[in-house]
Amino acid sequence: MISVIFDLDGTLVDSEPNYYESGRRTLERHGVPDFSWEQHSRFIGIGTLETLEILKDRHGIQAPVEQLLAEQNAAYLELARTETETFPEMRKFVERLYAEGVAMAVASGSSREAIDAVLAGTGLDALLTTVVSAEEVAHGKPAPDVFLEAARRLGARPADCVVVEDAAPGALAARAAGMDCVAVPYVARTAHDAAFADAGLLFPDGQREFSADVAYDWLVARRAG
Repeated sequence: MISVIFDLDGTLVDSEPNYYESGRRTLERHGVPDFSWEQHSRFIGIGTLETLEILKDRHGIQAPVEQLLAEQNAAYLELARTETETFPEMRKFVERLYAEGVAMAVASGSSREAIDAVLAGTGLDALLTTVVSAEEVAHGKPAPDVFLEAARRLGARPADCVVVEDAAPGALAARAAGMDCVAVPYVARTAHDAAFADAGLLFPDGQREFSADVAYDWLVARRAG
């Protein structure tokens, strides 16, 4: 029986605008006034803590990274509760899997508080009750830890799990976990990244191309095979 593990940000929901804005506000407060969306996009798929560690070093920010993380999380949560949109075809996919009794989990680089805020704000918390955050494992993506822990909590073998991901680090983490991957690149230019080369199913145009029906049919065929 196949289990499905979803990344959250950029995969189930379009939370990247909220992450960008919360990060921009935090960096501006600490003397970095020109953090652009293009700069932010290079960190998509990497956990917030790891991102802030890199940016703190790059810009010579004096504040402890724990302070930066707390400030960004506070700003993000304020936005997440009211401004997060679920991708329509992804919601359809989750609802269909739920109706079929497929075991599902969310495994994300976000904090648990942020994940819970997004799931509650979008109503996905009623469908996705198994959640693993990067805070709960030793290493974030591209290490496989969050996916392996999600499989453990679902009582599933890694080989029986399919990961749904939008970012290269997540696709690499799925591969490292020994799991197949449905890749839906959030950033179009990354579609040909080598990280996606082994994906069982790739939607090169991302959410514009993603189809719940196509993904479900592929999952059924994989299970039958």
